[in-house]
Amino acid sequence: MESAHHTLQSAKGKSHSHLDAIELAAKEFHVDTKYVDLVIRFIGASDLARVHVIGTMNPCFHATLDDKVSYTSSVKPNTLSPVWDETWIVKTVPSTATLSVVVREVETGALTTVTPGTKEVEIVGKRLGRNKGSFWLNIESSPSVHGSRSLPYSFDGPIHYSRHDSPTMGVLTHLRDTRLYSTWKIYIKGIPQIFGDTVQRWNHDYKAAEAMFKGPTSIAVRSGIMAGHRMLYARTVLNGFGVITSADDVFKLLRGNSRRTSGDGNSAFENRIKPAVYTYVITEEDETFRFSETGATFFVDFASKHALHSNCAESVVYGGEFHPRPEGGWENFSDYTDDSSVRWELVIDNDSGTYSPNPDLLAKVAQLLELNFTGINVVALTQDDPELKKSIEACREYALTKRGVKSTELEPHATEGEETLSDRVSALKKT
Repeated sequence: MESAHHTLQSAKGKSHSHLDAIELAAKEFHVDTKYVDLVIRFIGASDLARVHVIGTMNPCFHATLDDKVSYTSSVKPNTLSPVWDETWIVKTVPSTATLSVVVREVETGALTTVTPGTKEVEIVGKRLGRNKGSFWLNIESSPSVHGSRSLPYSFDGPIHYSRHDSPTMGVLTHLRDTRLYSTWKIYIKGIPQIFGDTVQRWNHDYKAAEAMFKGPTSIAVRSGIMAGHRMLYARTVLNGFGVITSADDVFKLLRGNSRRTSGDGNSAFENRIKPAVYTYVITEEDETFRFSETGATFFVDFASKHALHSNCAESVVYGGEFHPRPEGGWENFSDYTDDSSVRWELVIDNDSGTYSPNPDLLAKVAQLLELNFTGINVVALTQDDPELKKSIEACREYALTKRGVKSTELEPHATEGEETLSDRVSALKKT
């Protein structure tokens, strides 16, 4: 058995396809590879090593199964014994798979097999292999219900998200709605099942995209965008974290958080769904749905909103814009009507110059969102559809006339003296 195990591990490292490696080793020893569905509960850690002599730390962890699928946790503030109690469901996993957990901030890690049960795993540091604490987790395993091996390592929930506040938030924020300084990342399931290997590559006919991906200056352009992306999506104790179980949870993310006086005298809209347009991408890298308001200040001086979200990826699963609207449209809505008594829709399109997504795939985007956000009503409209233009105009008109939003906030705009993300990136390069 030791020989079989050694052969299998060697095959994993040398083969381009992990599935091929498993199959080759299994055939050599005339055994059938078993596949299991896993429910992994990350309980917590204890006695983590201090980063500094004084104080504690804000740990999070990054878990992977055979480097094929990954999970990143929330951040726990000021503790050496964090409790996460977070769940990760992955289907059609080889029973021989290895689970790796790396605790961030100290970059220490632990390895374990995917055999079921509650486990205490020793965390080992990179240097000298010293014990850096313990990690606690529980694994439930059941035979995979899928007879096909075509989609191994399939993430199946829960649908969790993180909200990231812009590093420039707090600088003259009295001038702007603080929500304009945030980005969201939602980990979604079903991308391989719905899209297969289909991706949208950068648009060679779009000058801004060409500046990022072609020519002698493209490296410098990409470098700036990627630095901005790292700042926007940095995982810190200030992030917000949560789980989405229904469409209502999605629309809660789209609530305004400003207190303004509107054109009709209403105020205090922090708990109302905000009439706003959002820029989004669906990524290959980690299978996430990332978005922010299209008018966010941090977009100023960046060649592409979508590239800033995608970390300047040469291809994405999809991209465009979306906006929420009450059934019947913003033009027929009144703030005297409670949000909970209205059926809300998510209008999604393919408006991205950087990636120029195939409009024929919009139906698949709608299918993907409906799979992940139970009960959501998605309206898919192509960017050249007159109905889309009408809907966006009504959304923005409502924001301007009823919610006190300024016209300068509809597109990226920096007020004089307001620090932008581009300013922060430039300052970092100089240090």
